[in-house]
Amino acid sequence: MSPEKQWPALPPTRTGLRGRCPRCGEGHIFQGFLKMRPSCEVCGLDYSYADPADGPAFFVICFACIPSVVLALFIEAKFEPPFWVHLVTSIPFMLLTCIPPLRPLKGWLVATQYFYKAEEARFTRKAGPGR
Repeated sequence: MSPEKQWPALPPTRTGLRGRCPRCGEGHIFQGFLKMRPSCEVCGLDYSYADPADGPAFFVICFACIPSVVLALFIEAKFEPPFWVHLVTSIPFMLLTCIPPLRPLKGWLVATQYFYKAEEARFTRKAGPGR
């Protein structure tokens, strides 16, 4: 029996968003805040397949940073507050909406890569007639 058939297919939203191993659902994906472990401490799944690249940062920029900046610009245009108001409102709001989602998004992308068996494209040239 192959190792893939021993483990049930766990949905990426259930495992990745919690930072759990996409195969067993018990081990951890992360060693630090965003640093990935080399493998699962429970089932031994090698995480070298995972390459979320800049995906989590892209999603955070689109769905958290842009609205945060729009809010800061709105506060500035509507109320024209002193600079310290932005230090107290805009900057903490931006940090709270941009940093915490990075880890769950990265976990979700790693789990999705495992679930759908995503890998780097390999293009080969087939030798046909006349070649």
